[in-house]
Amino acid sequence: MMPFPDASVPETDAFTRAYWDAAAAGRLLIRRCAACERAHHYPREFCPHCWSEDVAWERASGRATLYTWSVVHRNDLPPFDARVPYAAAVVDLVEGVRMMTEVVECEEAELRVGMPLEVAFRREGDGVAVPVFRPTPSRIRRSGADR
Repeated sequence: MMPFPDASVPETDAFTRAYWDAAAAGRLLIRRCAACERAHHYPREFCPHCWSEDVAWERASGRATLYTWSVVHRNDLPPFDARVPYAAAVVDLVEGVRMMTEVVECEEAELRVGMPLEVAFRREGDGVAVPVFRPTPSRIRRSGADR
């Protein structure tokens, strides 16, 4: 029986190395197509909109809004079993791409569709950092004002 790979550390290859190196340095990257000018995420070597291979890395602002979420209360797979409960989420980056992620530093009752978020990075093994999102500081200061 083959052992499970360490799910806490993403696999890096020659193509995605730039993405993971940027994340380790505290920067979020997306891909943008030079042919149709649309951005996309997850990183691909071609544009999923027009199929052009003329795509390049671009630094994202790290600003997003919460599109949807689900709070996971039970997950038997490591390393997620140690994190429950956690908010698995989909966010809309201001650059126009939708991204699967996790919302951190926010109570479940505070989550709202459209709430402003900013990127943060969770440090994992081997110097890897995974992009996650947290409420923007202005959202934290207003806590409860817009409920």
